[in-house]
Order: sequence, then structure tokens, then C-alpha cells
Amino acid sequence: MSAARAVETVFRIESARIIAGVTRIVRDIGIAEEIAQDALVAALEQWPRDGIPDRPAAWLMATARHRAVDLVRRKETYARKLAEVGRTLEDVPPPPEPPEPDDIDDDLLRLVFTACHPVLGTDARIALTLRLVAGLTTHEIARAFLTSEPTVAQRVVRAKRTLAKAGVPFEVPRGADREQRLSSVLEVIYLVFNEGYSATAGDDLLRPALCEDGLRLARVLAALMPDEPEVHGLAALLEFQASRTAARTGPDGEPVLLADQNRARWNRLLIRRGIASLHRAGSGPYALQAAIAGCHAAAVRYEDTDWRTIAALYGRLAELLPSPVVELNRAVAVSMAEGPAAALPLVDALAREPALRSYHLLPSVRGDLLERLGRAPEARAEFERAAALTRNTRERDLLLARAAALGKESPAQGD
Repeated sequence: MSAARAVETVFRIESARIIAGVTRIVRDIGIAEEIAQDALVAALEQWPRDGIPDRPAAWLMATARHRAVDLVRRKETYARKLAEVGRTLEDVPPPPEPPEPDDIDDDLLRLVFTACHPVLGTDARIALTLRLVAGLTTHEIARAFLTSEPTVAQRVVRAKRTLAKAGVPFEVPRGADREQRLSSVLEVIYLVFNEGYSATAGDDLLRPALCEDGLRLARVLAALMPDEPEVHGLAALLEFQASRTAARTGPDGEPVLLADQNRARWNRLLIRRGIASLHRAGSGPYALQAAIAGCHAAAVRYEDTDWRTIAALYGRLAELLPSPVVELNRAVAVSMAEGPAAALPLVDALAREPALRSYHLLPSVRGDLLERLGRAPEARAEFERAAALTRNTRERDLLLARAAALGKESPAQGD
């Protein structure tokens, strides 16, 4: 491996820990990222000349820390000189001793909580987390979320500026603050994974790289916070969901419905990991969703799915996290457990929900129920309406194909 390639590879893997370790010293994420980039440049200059170090990650970390400590010391010196002439400057904390290697994970945990601080909007939290914690470039984030590089760059810059202006401490909060912040962290990781698992827009149903980043973040968080049940709930959910990825699309990238998936292609290792995480989860919203995903994973065939248990779990989830989307999913489970006639009134009641007005899965589910009830013309209209609402090309093609398969509306009886 060339020195340049080694630098790129090591930095990609270790950048989050380097930024976290430096942030602990300088107390500013923006400055920490710049110092980490300086260490990267130093490696690109020195490794081709001097050879790749025996411990390349440690070399990058040490270089970045030394530069961080030098920066803090220069600020202190400048502050003292100004004080000598009667001027004041904001207090600069003394440079702490470089943390021991065992403290690195603590710094990484602080970085995750800082990047997901509620003072930032959801888009900003996602962009900053992917940039700092997942190590994605601005180009990669823009491509994943189908937006422009300047937009992503602005989000990241503004996020770092907002954190600095708000004086957000580089720490893992405690008590009620920790619960609020943990919820924000889990939400960001879930949204990152979910955008990869079922892309909102574009030509592809899946974006595997985002799934991998979300799953990796969940695993990191579970390792850093082993006593938080809901963290394991999220990890279990993402392990189960990721296990189906290979079976969710056909040879040409077309979506494959759950009922038609080849379950032999489900990843049994990820399912086992999901089960292990579920055993450590509690009874929070992510744990309940993981339990639902676990029911699907336990079914050898689609016909073996325990839909009654799934419907009951969705009922418990609705109590904890009232949501029209949860109710829609519960209606699907009810339709499988009790028949489409029992579920159709539940779906019709959701049609009045403002939050679902532009949600393509509502007419899609209704179309499926109507088709199963033998009401083909109405089902066709619902599938066409769902196709018009989705921004994902693959989903649109699937919905239009289902509509076409139902044929044109039959003439009314007696005409």
C-alpha cells in the first residue's frame, strides 16, 4: 500500500477519534477539525519520505494533540501579553495533559453528543454527525441526501458556528439533559440509516453506504454506552433491518416486497447480532420496533409471520410514541392477522391526518387492502395516487406496475 493511500485509509477510520481527542483540548469542534486536517497534511508530507509509522493511527493522534496543545499555549501567551498592557481577553483554559489511550472512547462519546446537540436543527445534526463522526466528505453527504455540496458545506459551517456561539460544552450530559440529548443522538443515527434503507428520492431504493454508516454509529454508541437499554434497542433494530438488505432489491435494482423476498438471502449473522442486542434492550420505542423486526426475522416463511404479536407490539408502540405512521403500520399488521376488512376502517380514519396528506404509503396500503378485497378499480386509483406522491423512482415504478396489473376500470354493472 502506498503511503498516500495509507494516510487516506487510516484518517478515514480514525478521524472521528482524532477530532474528539483534539476537541477535548481546544474545546471547539471547528478548530479541532482544522487541526486534524493539519495532521493529515503533515502525514501526506512525511510518510512518503520517512515511511509509514509502525502505529499510523497513534502518529496522527499524537501530531494533532501536539498542535492542539501548542495552539492553546500560544493563546495563553497572547492573553498574558495583553494583560500586561491592561487589556483583558476571554479566559483561556490551561492545556490539559494529553488523555491516556483508554480515554479515547470517552472523547468519541462526547463528540457524538456534541454533534447531535438539540440546539442544532435535524439537517444540521445529520450533516455534522456524518462529517465528524462517520468521516464522510461533503461530496458524499450531498450525494447521499441528493442535495448540493454548497448546501451541505453551509450546514456544517453553521452548525459548528452555532455550537461555538451557544457555548455547548464538550461533555456527555447527565440526568434529564442526558436523556434529552440521547434521544437526539438516537434520532440522528436512525434517520441516517433509514435514508439509506429506503431512500426518500432518487433512482435507487437503497443507499448501502448510509445503511453501513448508520449501523456502524449504532454499534459504536452501544459499545460506548453499554448500560443504556434504548441504545441496544436501536442497535438491534438496525441489525435486523440491515439483515434484509440483499433481498430487498432484484437484479436490476427493482424493489422486492417483503412477501416475495428470498429469505435465504437474509444475513443470519446480522440477525444473531440483532437478537443479542435485543436481549440487552429495554421496552422503549426502538426496542419495540426491534422486537417487531425480530418477529419478521424469526419467520422462516412469510406465511409463518406472527402478525398478531406484531399488531400487539405496534399497539404498545403507539402508546409510547403516538404517531399516524405507527397507526398505519399497525393497520397493516391487523390486516394480516384479521383480514383486510378489519384494517380498512383504520386506514380510512388516517386519511384525515394532516401529517399523512403527502405520505405515499397511505394510498399504497389502502390500495393493497382494496386489491385483497377484490375492489380492483379503487385499488388501481390508490396505487396511481401513491406513485404520484413518491419521489423515489424505483418505488414509483413498482406502484405503477401494481396499478397496471389490475387492468383498466371495468364498466359499471348493467350498462
